[in-house]
Amino acid sequence: MPVSTTPQGQPVWQRRTTRAQWLQYLAWLAGVSLFLLCWKMISDNTMWVFVEDAGRQGADLISRMTPPKWGYANVLWKPMWDTINIAILGTVLGIIMAFPVAFLAARNTTPHPLVRSVALMVIVSSRSINSLIWAMLLVTILGPGVLAGIIAIALRSIGFVGKLLYEAIEEIHPTPVEAISATGASRLQVMNYGVLPQVMPAFAGISVYRWDINIRESTVLGLVGAGGIGLQLNASINSLAWNQVSVIFIMIFATVLVSEWISARVRHAII
Repeated sequence: MPVSTTPQGQPVWQRRTTRAQWLQYLAWLAGVSLFLLCWKMISDNTMWVFVEDAGRQGADLISRMTPPKWGYANVLWKPMWDTINIAILGTVLGIIMAFPVAFLAARNTTPHPLVRSVALMVIVSSRSINSLIWAMLLVTILGPGVLAGIIAIALRSIGFVGKLLYEAIEEIHPTPVEAISATGASRLQVMNYGVLPQVMPAFAGISVYRWDINIRESTVLGLVGAGGIGLQLNASINSLAWNQVSVIFIMIFATVLVSEWISARVRHAII
């Protein structure tokens, strides 16, 4: 029989039936078998000759990236500004669309279960497709450029903001809503005075957090032609200009650090 101890060090015997013991053994066996199967599939599809040489190749690549070509930074200010604008405008557009969707998806504010199902479908659809895939589709439809990147960021943001916001709406305290409803207020007045004051701090924090994420995501959209600094990154990689790539990496890293600091300060001020 298994044994455990109390905080005072006294042994406590725990009864385990034969059936429970066998189920535990079978669960461990299934887990180990699944791990070995996955490892075999990965191993069969991996060229271990390249893996063995990865250290030398990585060191060679780093040597090509140093020293960075600092003069190339003058070319990057405009693409970086486009990247920041893609993140900002995409976030704003996504928030505008996600706000009503969240209220339609929340159980306590949706007008009808069917409407809630449609709203949840919109949120799930947005979250299930990465912004890079959205950008690939939009570049095909709208052509390459910043507009495709903005819409891709917006479509991806709907699911993130909508999900977190509708969960915040469902978790509001019901007492203010019941008190305002008891006065004979309309549904819109209940929303305005009973629901919105409780969810607005969460909504502001979610929006700032999503903008912080979008700064990171917008840096790679240019790899598929959706504008921003990713275009310069793709061009530098294709031309094997690794000392330019290192400058782009440094600029992206610095931009992400600044956006992280700004979002942390804003969230702290709001919350």
